Amino acid sequence: MTELKQAKETIEIPQEAFDWYDEYAHGDIDRRTFISRLGTLGIAGLSLSAVASALIPNYALAEQVSFNDPEINASYLEFDSPQGHEKGRGYLVIPANTSMDNKKPAVLVAHENRGLNPYIKDVARRLAKKGFVAFAPDALFSLGGYPGNDDEGRAMQKTLDRAKIEADFIAAANLLKQHDITTDKLGMVGFCFGGYLTNQLAASLGATLNAGAPYYGTPPKLPVADIKAPLSLHFAQLDKRVNGYWGEYESALKNAGVKYSAYMYEGVNHGFHNDSTARYNEEAAERAWDRTIAFFNETLS
Repeated sequence: MTELKQAKETIEIPQEAFDWYDEYAHGDIDRRTFISRLGTLGIAGLSLSAVASALIPNYALAEQVSFNDPEINASYLEFDSPQGHEKGRGYLVIPANTSMDNKKPAVLVAHENRGLNPYIKDVARRLAKKGFVAFAPDALFSLGGYPGNDDEGRAMQKTLDRAKIEADFIAAANLLKQHDITTDKLGMVGFCFGGYLTNQLAASLGATLNAGAPYYGTPPKLPVADIKAPLSLHFAQLDKRVNGYWGEYESALKNAGVKYSAYMYEGVNHGFHNDSTARYNEEAAERAWDRTIAFFNETLS
């Protein structure tokens, strides 16, 4: 067993390390500060580099559905985004039996704050395996696309105008809704920043969106009363940053009469669905994903 695999599978990483990684991943501290803090923990039997590597994504671990899977067809698709960055591009994954005579409901997939990385591509493939046309735009396309590592991707995304990113995803949603191989039903799932985008687009798209499943996402900036789609919201119990918004957001959803279900997964961290890092919790991730697929089957059929 490699030291990295041991770190991911057999040791208990202290909660402080997960909290510091969350700060690092969201730009509150830099990499040097993150590594320096890890060095104060003194985790027995493992080097500092092994612990850091366990927390930082290793996308070789994240592939659940191969791009060569015969049940899906994966490609890239460019689209116009006049209110955003003029042009966008995303990863389009289609069930193999899809046609104009056998249309499928669509799901827009929104990535984290670092561009279209391999984990999010795999999420799109997982959706296609379940019978949905999945489209995952890359917010970094105007800058050349996801650069191959999260540190650079995070820095690149931070330079972009958030309103233009949102406009790109709205353009992608409209493209997907009107595609000649999709039905008139559109869902959206997103993680972290993509969870925020899911909440935001639920408000900005109104009745155009038929279902939203944000994972550990903050509330929309637009009025909650504009949300027309039912929501299935997923939270990590140890995620103090995002959970701090939930009480007020839930009250707003209730006051607006928005149909929603909210799930809190005990003892897990922000990012628990991402199977490329030590934050991944298989039990919670599978339970959340089963609920998400059931929710889309119910709302998009």
